[in-house]
Amino acid sequence: MTDLAHIRNFSIVAHIDHGKSTLADRLIQETGTVKERDMQAQLLDSMDIERERGITIKANTVRIDYTADNGETYVLNLIDTPGHVDFAYEVSRSMRAVEGSLLVVDSSQGVEAQTLANVYHAMEADHEIVPVLNKIDLPASDCDRVAEQIEDVIGIDASGAIQVSAKTGQGIHETLEAIVHELPAPTGTRDAPLKAMLVDSWYDSYLGVIVLVRIMDGVLKKGERIKMLSNGSVHHVDRIGVFRPEMQVIDELGPGEIGFLTASIKQVRDTRVGDTITHEKKGTTDALPGFKPAQPVVFCGLFPVDSAEFEDLRDAIEKLALNDASFSYEMETSAALGFGFRCGFLGLLHLEVIRDRIEREYDIELITTAPSVVYHIYMRDGTMTELHNPADMPDLTHVDHLEEPRIKATILVPDEYLGDVLKLCQDRRGLQMDLTYAGSRAMAVYDLPLNEVVFDFYDRLKSVTKGYASFDYQMTGYREDNLVKMSVLVNDEPVDALSMMVHRDRAEARGRAMVEKLKDLIPRHMFKIPIQAAIGGKVIARETLSAMRKDVTAKCYGGDATRKRKLLDKQKKGKKKMRQFGKVDIPQEAFISALKMDS
Repeated sequence: MTDLAHIRNFSIVAHIDHGKSTLADRLIQETGTVKERDMQAQLLDSMDIERERGITIKANTVRIDYTADNGETYVLNLIDTPGHVDFAYEVSRSMRAVEGSLLVVDSSQGVEAQTLANVYHAMEADHEIVPVLNKIDLPASDCDRVAEQIEDVIGIDASGAIQVSAKTGQGIHETLEAIVHELPAPTGTRDAPLKAMLVDSWYDSYLGVIVLVRIMDGVLKKGERIKMLSNGSVHHVDRIGVFRPEMQVIDELGPGEIGFLTASIKQVRDTRVGDTITHEKKGTTDALPGFKPAQPVVFCGLFPVDSAEFEDLRDAIEKLALNDASFSYEMETSAALGFGFRCGFLGLLHLEVIRDRIEREYDIELITTAPSVVYHIYMRDGTMTELHNPADMPDLTHVDHLEEPRIKATILVPDEYLGDVLKLCQDRRGLQMDLTYAGSRAMAVYDLPLNEVVFDFYDRLKSVTKGYASFDYQMTGYREDNLVKMSVLVNDEPVDALSMMVHRDRAEARGRAMVEKLKDLIPRHMFKIPIQAAIGGKVIARETLSAMRKDVTAKCYGGDATRKRKLLDKQKKGKKKMRQFGKVDIPQEAFISALKMDS
């Protein structure tokens, strides 16, 4: 049992690539938590895809014992959080489980958009924040400038910011001392009824669901019966333990401690993140304030390339949904692609990560349809429905108006690229809300439609600023706009997988780009194929794919022209008949390439 005054719970927050996971490695190494021979880079990033992309996707925890300079031994519970905007949900819930944060800022790059977003998460959770300036071993590092920037932009006193190099290990001891002396100890009463917060849960094929908990009050012991307050389900605790990164079983968890429990729970759905856990008898009745459930903002269809793999895909998606509370799915069918799932994601990176995990961990080749967002459709009779898939758009005669989701985007960019960024936001129907300067960099705040951002906004932003801009967004609500559904027809048949919602002013350009692209992608058939983009009954762009044909007049030499005419007319009739009954096969590659619209 650890005395409350000797526990420190903290998380590491920062922008992408500012060195969170490397700093966590050094803290683990410095305190001897892991033997030298077991040490590896990004120790807490356990998924293959995390190690490969060099990003953190799941927040991970580890318990460290540290003997301070004053001779006291402290227990430090560290949560390493993701930096990317799509996983902000992971960050916000990790924050509720701890009392303090280390704010890591790259001393050569300074404050970035995600730094701001993550600091605000920490401030909302009433954290004590200790600024840490990382990468001081780089020649471009300028600690005074960055400390000043932290004070100007974020408003935290950075005069005592700790200067570290997580790569070389310089300044790590000072960081540990600061954690012990500057961050607050947790509060909690040992004799009160058990009140534990469910921070995270994931599925393990041997132990069932593993639940990560933070004990607020009371004590949790092995063998006790616990109750989830949100659904009233009761479970028997099999084991209790802590992560040092690998699991270590202990007998009890007291107030202020973070650990895990397993209770033969079969479904991760029974363990709602943010739920309160208490004892079955003599438990508490007042729940802790939970987190807002994650709202998916981007939807797309996932279909197996080989339709026989549909059942395997269902298994894979169900298993991934077990580990990822922010991922939602439902079944859908498409005339062009067969059976599949309509899935909801927190953003494009989230979509890519899930798609990569399905292809890699379950070995299923996938087709993803064009990503779309959720629209609100207001009908003439006053009802409102949500539209997840453009193919389900109701008849326009019944629709009063459409609303699309808007976001507030914060973009930090060096001065010389500002013009390009403003132009990009203007092109994407953005409204400028604010433009201020933080040192030599501009901070532009825009109101943008999420639909425009989902496609390739992030890639375009990186390319017009040579990678120097950083970008963060939050949802602000819905607003009415002049939106239409553009359908693509191949040989007069609509292809549902290619229909999309576009702004009326953009529809023609989008449609023309789409049909030109399809003309190059669809192979020629024995009859000519019209490819059209249409809004309702009006065709806005058309290309015709010419037919492959045999030279029927080759055997005629000399003689009367009517002979040739007769043969050509006969061929024409045949082609016409063929086109009526002919079916156009669109290869999978054509779908995939057509859905990757460049701009």
